[in-house]
Amino acid sequence: MCGRYSLALRAAQVRQILQDDNMPVDDAPDDEGDESPRQSYNFAPGYHGIVYRADVPDWGAGPRRQHAGASDTTSTEAEKEGAADEGASEHRPVGYKLQSMKWGLIPFWTKRNPDYGSMMKTINCRDDSLAQGGGMWSTMKARKRCVVVAQGFYEWLKKDGGRERLPHYTKRRDSKLMCFAGLWDVVQYEGDERKHYTYTIITTDSNKQLNFMHDRMPVILENGSEDLRTWLDPGRHEWSGELQALLRPFAGELDVYPVSKDVGKVGNNSPSFIVPVDSKENKSNIANFFAKGAAAKTPKEEQQQQQPRVEVKKEEGFVAEGETDDAKDGGSGGATGVKREAEDELVGEKPPRKAATTASSHAGDSNTSSNKKSLSPQKGGRPKISATSNGTKSPAKTKQQPGTQKITKFFANSS
Repeated sequence: MCGRYSLALRAAQVRQILQDDNMPVDDAPDDEGDESPRQSYNFAPGYHGIVYRADVPDWGAGPRRQHAGASDTTSTEAEKEGAADEGASEHRPVGYKLQSMKWGLIPFWTKRNPDYGSMMKTINCRDDSLAQGGGMWSTMKARKRCVVVAQGFYEWLKKDGGRERLPHYTKRRDSKLMCFAGLWDVVQYEGDERKHYTYTIITTDSNKQLNFMHDRMPVILENGSEDLRTWLDPGRHEWSGELQALLRPFAGELDVYPVSKDVGKVGNNSPSFIVPVDSKENKSNIANFFAKGAAAKTPKEEQQQQQPRVEVKKEEGFVAEGETDDAKDGGSGGATGVKREAEDELVGEKPPRKAATTASSHAGDSNTSSNKKSLSPQKGGRPKISATSNGTKSPAKTKQQPGTQKITKFFANSS
């Protein structure tokens, strides 16, 4: 069964593609207007699709036949008209055209517009039903054969006993258009001046690529092939075994893959319906969403490497880590305000006791020309480390200027 397919191309685009595949097109419908072909990735029964057929009268190929119940006068006129048309057709080459038709065949003898349920019964025609003589398809299979143009078709895989149905999309591996074998007809209802053209798609047994999903598939004719020309040949207006033999499973390569479940609802239409669910191009795939999020994150190490290196401008009196003692000394006079670290020998030993300060030592210190406190050597030649002084002078206090007296002095004078 084929109950949904894809055709999102305009009639002008289809015409050009078919001509490139050695399928001449002498006439084609407009892209827009009343009953123009519909463009949809979710083509459903009742839509107007594109049909490729031989340019023959509405009664089909061959001479016109008299319908049951027609009067003798009508019969005579029809025979004359049919003979004239048949004679004229013998002297003109066969032409082919694209035509907009409604999916769901309605036989020519129908008097009233059928409901949707009745139309759904004729969206497909089984190939084995055409092998039998008579039946509703007898006139169409002999005189009104056509090709239904599509880009691909959908089929549903049943799981869990049919409780779950997973849609799959099938297309040609070479991405060419699909040419389904079909039948067409035209009907004019009572009290209606308009003619309604409709079509059906012929199905056959599934090939090896599709039998896991369904036991039926559309009959696909090779584009521009001799089989396709035989199927459409208006000179063959009687059903034959040669025509029946053309209705067989497709022997070419197909691509079959699961797609979004949104295609199951008639009316939904999106290019994503023909994109595989697990494809990187499918934006609705949640796995792709998380993959993009992970790719956007940069590892912490890479972020640290990418951060620009900032150099610190050295000011006078500033010593950076890792510099040698010579750099710290700065040549003459040394750098002020630098905290000296204990030597490696002092690590793990008890700190030296603080030496008592005597008056004589203060007197000795005051007589030095540099006015700096000298560090007296300790036992072992180690320098004395002071807990209260780093061996530098405190900055000189500036003399208070007038007007900077304390606020307590102000209140004392006022009292």
